[in-house]
Amino acid sequence: MLNKIFNFQTKTVTFAALLLSISALISGILGLVRDRLLAGRFGASLELDVYFAAFRVPDFVYNILILGGLIVTFLPLFSEYFSRNKEEAWQMANYVLNAFLIFLISISFILFILTPWLIKWLFPGFGPEHYKLAVPLIRLLFLSPIFFGISNLLSGILQYFNRFFIYGLTPILYNLGIIFGILFLVPYFGIFGVGMGVVLGAFLHMAIQIPTAKNCGFSYKFLLDFKYPAIKRIFNLMIPRVFGVAAQQINLIVITAIASTITAGSIAVFSISNNFQSLPIGIIGVSFAVAVFPTLSRTWAQNQKKEFLGNFSSIFRKILFFIIPISILIFLLRTQIIEIIYRTGKFSLEDVQLTSACLGIFAFSIFAQSLIPLLSRAFFSFQDTKTPTLITISTVLLNIILSLSFIWLLKFPNTFSNFFIEIFSLLRKENTVVLGLPLAFSISAIFQFILLYFALKRKTALFMTR
Repeated sequence: MLNKIFNFQTKTVTFAALLLSISALISGILGLVRDRLLAGRFGASLELDVYFAAFRVPDFVYNILILGGLIVTFLPLFSEYFSRNKEEAWQMANYVLNAFLIFLISISFILFILTPWLIKWLFPGFGPEHYKLAVPLIRLLFLSPIFFGISNLLSGILQYFNRFFIYGLTPILYNLGIIFGILFLVPYFGIFGVGMGVVLGAFLHMAIQIPTAKNCGFSYKFLLDFKYPAIKRIFNLMIPRVFGVAAQQINLIVITAIASTITAGSIAVFSISNNFQSLPIGIIGVSFAVAVFPTLSRTWAQNQKKEFLGNFSSIFRKILFFIIPISILIFLLRTQIIEIIYRTGKFSLEDVQLTSACLGIFAFSIFAQSLIPLLSRAFFSFQDTKTPTLITISTVLLNIILSLSFIWLLKFPNTFSNFFIEIFSLLRKENTVVLGLPLAFSISAIFQFILLYFALKRKTALFMTR
């Protein structure tokens, strides 16, 4: 019975997306429980600001080198190798795994040493109390990218063999690890208990996939050669993608840095509202994009371009069908949502009002953010990482410019600031300036969606004429 569960194979893209959506929903609910526990335990406080800020640095490493680079380049290449020679494909997987593992450990160690300087540079609004907590917390969190590096290569294997059930359990176990840290470790270690939970969650994220990967045929061997052809190809494909993801992560770090200069709790308010609006994006947008990615890669590699466009169009419409009503409901019920979920402990009514206002602004761009993963993976499936990277970089630059502009405009009474204060029924206070951050983020996301859509439309039209 247990063996059947670990090796359950999906037959269609829609069923795979359904499994991933259920997984994302459960993981999202656990994420809300996690954030509620954090809000109740710490409130919009210095400690929670430090945690969210500290999380950005190792998360930067994870998103650039692993999620943004490895997973989207490894899967198409593994598909190519596996179609030619199965033994060679497994050999390639070991070469890539060992090379990236050594690389990740080296990067994490260097950043571990440089942590004190990174904090001073990245978070200029932090004082001595922030600094004292942030240094050891960030150093602890640098363990998580190492586990995630192994985990995401295993994820690529599971996705290729359509083992989406076990793959879908990974984010659930990750959140359970963090919740365990909040409930059982925070009473003894304070905010460091949350960091321990993050590391535990990352380990569980990896461990759950090992039995299924072995059943698919993977067997670990210490094969190491940085000149191995597949490693070179992956790095060549990763370079532009890394710049794109780096730009996205720099964007989040810049937003965090700007928020750190507003008032205490601004980082927490932005992060909590951003985490909630990411829930439907993960359930709908990311789930469908991940589920269809292997199909897009295979159909394009086999020169089945009509099937490629058919699969893409079908998933595009399905995402819009589900996400637009959800976005409307989030906007209409934003205050009730935040109050029910987060109004506890030290999280005050004023925190609820400001967080719900941020969520209301985010709601306008949820449709765009949900379609961006699908559009990006369409480019990755025919091994074009340059186009989405250039678009991402331009979007990040726009977001930074808009963030600084909106923050400045919201600092004093004018038509612009009065509009947002009135529409969200807020009192004019120093912390209302934080509304400029989700506004800039939303406009930039819509801009990114438009550019990706028309670039893909042009590119597929060119391919279809050949």
